[in-house]
Amino acid sequence: MNETPKFDGFTDDERAAMKEHAQELKTAARRGSRASRADGERDVLAKIAEMAEADRVLAERIHAVVTAGAPALSPKLWYGMPAYAKDGKVVCFFQSAEKFKARYATLGFNDPANLDDGTMWPTAFALTKLTADDEARIATLVRRAAG
Repeated sequence: MNETPKFDGFTDDERAAMKEHAQELKTAARRGSRASRADGERDVLAKIAEMAEADRVLAERIHAVVTAGAPALSPKLWYGMPAYAKDGKVVCFFQSAEKFKARYATLGFNDPANLDDGTMWPTAFALTKLTADDEARIATLVRRAAG
């Protein structure tokens, strides 16, 4: 007799992401008012450097496109992912394929992103590689999101 496996809540990957977020909050609290954009940039670049090569290449390009296209967004870590915030709220983020054992990386946008287009619009994009056209589209999206 086949039994359906019991759902025990969060996956190990999800628990790890929550622990990373808790550590990020502790780090931010320790930095307090001394926190700077450079701290966030350093944290994001260190996280990108830890990634597997395929994810690292994508993350480096996304970071370059976002910071050039939307300089008002501040780099920071968010659940262990490179993210970009405005007024402390995450507007967009990069999720490596490896993080949740997916077949593609993700560029996602949160509620503060100004991407509304009628009654339906995308909030995440699957990435396997980036072309010049993709980078131009991303630059347009992040400029609009940061709006």
